[in-house]
Order: sequence, then structure tokens, then C-alpha cells
Amino acid sequence: MHKSNLMKKITFKQIAPFLVLIAVAIIAAFIKPVADYVPGPKDPQYNTSDIAWVLISTALVFLMTPGLAFFYGGMVHRKNVISTMIKSVVAAGVVGVLWVVCGFSLSFGESFHGFIGNPTTFAFYKGVNSGPAWGAANTIPLSLFSLFQMMFAVITPGLVVGAVAERIKFTSYILFTVLFSLLVYAPVAHWSWHPDGFLAKMGALDFAGGTVVHITAGCAALAGALVLKRRKSHIEHREIPPANIPYVLIGTGLLWFGWFGFNAGSAVAANSLAVNAFGTTNTAAASAGLAWMFFDVLKGKKPSVLGFCIGAVVGLVAITPAAGFVAIPQSIIIGVVGALVSNIAVSIKQKSTLDDTLDVFPCHGIGGMVGMLLTGVFASKAVNSLGNDGLAYGNATFFFTQLKALSIVVLYSFTVSYAIFKFINFILPMRVTEEEEELGLDASQHDEKYSQGTLVVHQTSGLVEEMDAH
Repeated sequence: MHKSNLMKKITFKQIAPFLVLIAVAIIAAFIKPVADYVPGPKDPQYNTSDIAWVLISTALVFLMTPGLAFFYGGMVHRKNVISTMIKSVVAAGVVGVLWVVCGFSLSFGESFHGFIGNPTTFAFYKGVNSGPAWGAANTIPLSLFSLFQMMFAVITPGLVVGAVAERIKFTSYILFTVLFSLLVYAPVAHWSWHPDGFLAKMGALDFAGGTVVHITAGCAALAGALVLKRRKSHIEHREIPPANIPYVLIGTGLLWFGWFGFNAGSAVAANSLAVNAFGTTNTAAASAGLAWMFFDVLKGKKPSVLGFCIGAVVGLVAITPAAGFVAIPQSIIIGVVGALVSNIAVSIKQKSTLDDTLDVFPCHGIGGMVGMLLTGVFASKAVNSLGNDGLAYGNATFFFTQLKALSIVVLYSFTVSYAIFKFINFILPMRVTEEEEELGLDASQHDEKYSQGTLVVHQTSGLVEEMDAH
């Protein structure tokens, strides 16, 4: 074998990500450490119970990222399992660094007219250990609040993977993650969750990420599916069997478990509001899983593992913006309505030419929209005095505030995400070749291959060798 086959020519596009990381590491090495804040007698005091709960919640939300990898990986074709799973997990690396450098500053730094944070406020985590967070989170360190919020930023671009699976280049997805995090996620997080954000001042409520996470990811998924166009298998109407349904079940369990930190942790305290959010989260997931499965039976299908799992995740999506503003009984109808609307949306999508591989827009995008609107219906000050009363309790104004906030986020997220995909596609073509798509992205993008019952050895020559695992 010729040496040239082993040593392929390295282009600048391949070198650039490494150079950027090295530059960031060198800058970080010169950041001067600052002593942790120690509250005085007249300063806000930390609550160790709150700190413990938010630390646990942070870890729970992180667990959702590998959970999402299993959830998505189990549903794609067997030749694309690894490539799909790594795209979800690698966001923990990309966003994990980006958040420290400037992501937290853009999301929660000093507000610029309610639209974006000052990127220098907490650049390279400068000042994050200077005291407590604000508002309801003033019993925990700002540094802990930042780490908790980081996990939300990590999983959001990972959600988009399901819409563009089986045809997007890995390097293009990395660049998408960076641009999406800076240009879509950070601004919307600032609008919704910063005390001076314009949606927050408008009175819109999003307890744990209906707009910030699910609507932004869902709209980006729709944009990505449109830009990348259809897979060959989709055009030819070939039915692709899920690679591993037990993976989907494992992923659902990890997501459901982690979502308790996602929603109940958003109370940022170990209190009764966290308990309520915990209860609404579980109840909505349970009712949605049943609703999706039973509705499939009404349509002539058999009850399926996939149906219950997808329904449960949609219920978790729908309850996310409402978890700390509605009571537990109302979470049942939120779960049921979310599941039914998304189920119908999936059916409509399947009859169209839209190739959203794993139905991210119908499930996460529309599920998040349903949750935002139903927050405007069922929210109650009896549950959370910092919230509002919804349409069901005589306050139509708040419902229309939610509708307006939803419309703004949908329009912004889709437009900017579409522009991001178009820009990347111009400078770094995103679509794999037809031959690579047919071979599978595991082999063509990563020199690795998933196969049940086998171990795979990576070869520097680009060949893949399989060994019997039994």
C-alpha cells in the first residue's frame, strides 16, 4: 500500500478546529484566578440544601445528553448509529468550552437593551465565583447557576441531530453547533431567562426551556431538513427499520430520569416548587406516552415500544415551559394534548416531502409550542406566586403574551438557523456524497461501524475490521 494512501493531504479546514482550540487553551492559561466569594453577615447567604439539589440537577441534565444519543441512535439505520450518537454527545465538548469562553456571557451577561448579554461580562468565566445568582437563585453561587445552565445549552443543538441524521457531515455539524449556540440559543436564553431580557419583561413565562430549548431546536431542525434536502432512501420511499429498539427504550428512561433535573432543578432551590415541577414532569410524560400509544391503536396500529417512548418524550417537552407554573392535575391534559397534536403533525409530515429523519420538528418544535400555549391556559399564581394566572383562570392577556413570545421565537429561530445552514453549506458543503450516504456515515465519516454482536477495530488505513463478539 502506498504511503500516500495512509497519509492523506491535510487541508486548512481540517486544521482550523484544532488551531482554534489551542488558541483558546493558551488564552485560558493566562486568566488570573480569583478567590471565591464568601458572604458576610449582611450579604445574601448560601443555602447548602439548595446547592446540593442544583448540583444533582446539573448532573441529571447532563445525563440527558447520552440519553438522547441512545434515543436517536436506536431509531436510525444500523449503518448510521455511531455517527448519530456522537453528534449528540460531541455537543458536550463543543458547548462545554464555548459556554466558558463567551456563551454564558452572551446568555446571562450585562444586558444590551434586553436582546443579548455583554460577551465580556463573564468571558472565560471571569467573575462567575463573585457571589450568588440573582432572583430566586440567590441562595446558590452564580458559578453553580452557570454550570446548570450550561447543560441546557449542551443538549439543545444535540436535539437538531435527529432531523439531519444520515446525511450531514460531522465537521459541518460541529460548525453548526458553534454558530447555533452563539446566534440562536444565547439570544433566546437572554430574552427569556435574564432578568432584563425583553421577553421576560414582557411577562412571557418559560420555566425550563419550552422556547429556549425545544422551539429553537425544533425550528432549527426544520431549517436543516429543508437545506439538506431528502435522503435517497426517503425519495425512494424505502422503509428503514430502527437499528435497536432497546436503545430507544434505554434512551427514553435516561431522558425521563434526567428531565427531573431539567424541570424540578429549574426551581433552583430545594423547595415545594421543585416538588411540584417534579410531579408535573412525571405526570405529563406518563399521560403523553399512553395517549400516543392508544391513539396509534385507534388508527389501526398495534401498541408499540416506539410509540410509548416517543409519546413520553413529547409529554416531557410539552410540560417543560409549564412545569413550575401549573398544578399536577393540569399536567395530564398538557401531556395528552401535546402527544395528540405531535402525533397528528408526524402523520402530516410523513405524507409530505419534508425529510425530518426522526421527526424533531413535529415532536420538539410543535411540542414546545403546545407547552408554551398551554402554560398560557393553565398557569396559576396559586402554584407559583412569581408566575401568572392563565386563560383558564380568567386572564386572557397572559395567553396572548405567550402566543406573542412563541411567534417571536419561532420566526427568529427558523430564520437565523436557516441562514446558518445556508452559510455553512456555502463554505463547507454539509451533505455527504451519495456514495457515502449509501455506505453509511459510521464508516464514511468515522471509520467505525455499529453491528449487533460485533466488536469493531479502527484501522488507520480507513478499513473496518469486524470481529465476532461471541
